[in-house]
Amino acid sequence: MRFLAAAFALLALSASALAEPVHFKDCGSEVGVIKEVNVSPCPTQPCHLQKGQSYTVNVTFTSSTQSQGSKASVFGILMGVPVPFPIPESDGCKSGVNCPIEKNKTYSYLNKLPVKSDYPSIKLVVKWELQDDQQKCLFCWEIPVQIES
Repeated sequence: MRFLAAAFALLALSASALAEPVHFKDCGSEVGVIKEVNVSPCPTQPCHLQKGQSYTVNVTFTSSTQSQGSKASVFGILMGVPVPFPIPESDGCKSGVNCPIEKNKTYSYLNKLPVKSDYPSIKLVVKWELQDDQQKCLFCWEIPVQIES
């Protein structure tokens, strides 16, 4: 188990070293403060997401509450309508966040954003939330993206 935790920490460090900080809009972080959002690769904004590829997302945030767990949700906002966007792991405690979450502690959340080949080529806004066990947002951010072939 320790090996697995060490391997995940090493993965998080290597991913953050290659990731590019992106300009984001905070869309309602109720019980946390976002320090930085990194998407890799995304050298310019809007992020150009290639169909069939997967992108690394790393969010550094500080919690202002305690929570036993956390759950992520991702949406593509099309013409103002949020459409659920599947991610490989919705459990924040399995995505780099050491649970239970403690008040005033900083965490590094790490996940993947897969872009399926059958997605349309379109400009949209990605909205990413991580909620605590009371369904309050530890973080919520949005960035513009372009899905392309």
